[in-house]
Amino acid sequence: MTDDNLRILVLGSGGREHTLAKICSQSPLVEKVAVAPGNGGMVAEFETFPIGVEDNEAIIGLAKEEGFDLVVVGPEVPLCNGAVDALNAVGILAYGPNESAARLEGSKAFSKDFFARHAIPTAKYGNFSDVEKALEYLGTCSFPIVVKASGLAAGKGVLICQTLEEAEAAARDMLAGSSFGESGREVVIEEFLDGEEASLHLICSGESYLALPMSQDHKKVGEGDQGLNTGGMGAYAPTRLVSPKMLRDYEETIVRPTLSGLKAEGIEFRGTLYVGLMLTADGPKVLEFNVRFGDPETQVILPLLADDLVPLLLASARGDELPEKVNFKDASAMVVVLASAGYPESYPKGEPISVPEVLPDGSQLIHAGTKLNESGKLVTAGGRVLGAVGIGATLREAKEKANELCESVHFDSKYFRRDIGRREFSRP
Repeated sequence: MTDDNLRILVLGSGGREHTLAKICSQSPLVEKVAVAPGNGGMVAEFETFPIGVEDNEAIIGLAKEEGFDLVVVGPEVPLCNGAVDALNAVGILAYGPNESAARLEGSKAFSKDFFARHAIPTAKYGNFSDVEKALEYLGTCSFPIVVKASGLAAGKGVLICQTLEEAEAAARDMLAGSSFGESGREVVIEEFLDGEEASLHLICSGESYLALPMSQDHKKVGEGDQGLNTGGMGAYAPTRLVSPKMLRDYEETIVRPTLSGLKAEGIEFRGTLYVGLMLTADGPKVLEFNVRFGDPETQVILPLLADDLVPLLLASARGDELPEKVNFKDASAMVVVLASAGYPESYPKGEPISVPEVLPDGSQLIHAGTKLNESGKLVTAGGRVLGAVGIGATLREAKEKANELCESVHFDSKYFRRDIGRREFSRP
């Protein structure tokens, strides 16, 4: 395979995958980008293939039939299901960690024990698969406390419990298998950390890595960071919360020990490592590891990359050394999520969507929960429907562009937060 006229398949159907497809398609090395399964809004830009991301045989069959040179695996489910291993086994290059490395996200219990083995700063915790032992541990805890389903739970398996009674109920519900199914058959109970969250994304190839701009996500559904947790209502990058010196410290105390620890345990990590951080009064603590680009953080991080993303994905997929540095634009980006009212609980689907024919300069409309109905019209199909991205010389300019785009999109239950970036704007 020569590194030109590349055919790339992006696996997934959300805003993260739409962004990855857009960025990859801008590379002069690329002949074609397709998405599987994609969504209704991607059809106008990319060929899409209706296969399930959990079906490794279908993924391999499609990659062979269409002659894709590189498969970029977007979501966590196929990574934890061994999609990269399956593709590599038949000689197809794939970006993302193998099944063994994906356990860092697929099992919170595994990742917490990994942190302990390698002295990576994190919250105090206990792992439990037995109800009585979990309840006994809760009796020794201070409150609030965090109860997490150990397995994949689509970003919803984390409960902050204010009282012992709440925590006991959460542990019982999870361990009985009724709340989160198999994902909750093991739970992690950990101390509640107070501070500000930040996201560090790294492209990794063994112990070689590149740090991308620090971002901050907004998880709560309501303005002022109130209400239920969601998959993310908006994000921005970069953030002044983390200085260059602080980032270097995180690399020394978290990133390098993680990659060397994985290697010592016989795991070569290739792909994206997403470090969710809580910046506490006692220093940074790792909340969780994800093994793929975040959503919606991808929508603000990748547009700030000044260099070509594709050679970085190829180097990581091959296990080659990454360049010592990459260049980023002197700019800021913000994404505001357009959600269906009622998300993250029940919400309507199938509402017609009206989008502007021409987008203002410095704006992007990223499709997440959209589809084409039987008449070929674009309609809502998820809780997080679209991402309105603004890119500007300053974060305030980026916010103005994103909010302007939000106002120009219409569907009946449209809801979005108008205060994305509020913490950043309040910093001295």
